[in-house]
Amino acid sequence: MRVIERDWLNANQVLLLGRETTLIDTGYGDCLDETLGLLRGQLGERPVHRIVNTHGHSDHIGGNAALKRLYGCRISVPEGEAPLFAAWDTRALWLDYADQQAEPFVHDDVIQAGDVVEMGGIDWRAMAAPGHDMDALLFYSPEERLLISGDALWQNGFGVVMPSEGQVRLKAARATLEMIADLDVRAIIPGHGAPFADTAAALDIAFRRIEAFEADPTRMARNCVRVMLMYALLHCRRMRLADLPAYVERIEVHREYNARYFQLAPAAFAEMLASDLVKAGAARIADGWLLPA
Repeated sequence: MRVIERDWLNANQVLLLGRETTLIDTGYGDCLDETLGLLRGQLGERPVHRIVNTHGHSDHIGGNAALKRLYGCRISVPEGEAPLFAAWDTRALWLDYADQQAEPFVHDDVIQAGDVVEMGGIDWRAMAAPGHDMDALLFYSPEERLLISGDALWQNGFGVVMPSEGQVRLKAARATLEMIADLDVRAIIPGHGAPFADTAAALDIAFRRIEAFEADPTRMARNCVRVMLMYALLHCRRMRLADLPAYVERIEVHREYNARYFQLAPAAFAEMLASDLVKAGAARIADGWLLPA
């Protein structure tokens, strides 16, 4: 197993080398040249035979189409997301809905929770991991006591969870964390950040975040739109502050969440988000532009 840790915009890639080479998740489409360079640095002339996706967000599927063209590899996706890919549902996949991009691709087969998937000479049990993505999978090897967690659990949190009626998604995220807590794990390979061994510490951080969101749904919504704006900022590299009010009115996730949770004028909503990113140290303002820090 070889883990390629990526910076934001891209999920990590996990290469499992055996009779065939399996690649778990493919990064963001705009970073394809970097992704290919990293893969070739690990594989040389060896091809990728199979892509497996933990879930269907743009930082995990962005290289699927190009890598399939290059290697002729098959693509395996979570069963619950197969209809979204087939229809190329840009709202459910958080694409134009959240101002993200990915090239459409055709998947070859599906993996469902309970399947045992051989990758790199190791048998991995696919397990449902709803929350951040309601159809996501994680992969667990009981023999090796390894967990490929996708965005269900990182060392310092988990992937953004969207507010939903009755907080269904948040309850699902909690159930996923409880499932992970019951596993015998010696190391976790997350979708973002470095692999880590202290599962208990990571779960403690994650459960405390869940509790904070349970106590304050507006805080959860604010985190969501802040994350979505930061992702778009990383993609375009800079945004003119004067254009932000029109931007948050145009992009559906911002318009929808502002109407539901904040009821602010577009200028005030844009100012709130930009200020949040600057206070968090994620962005800076210079010469009328919002820039990644």
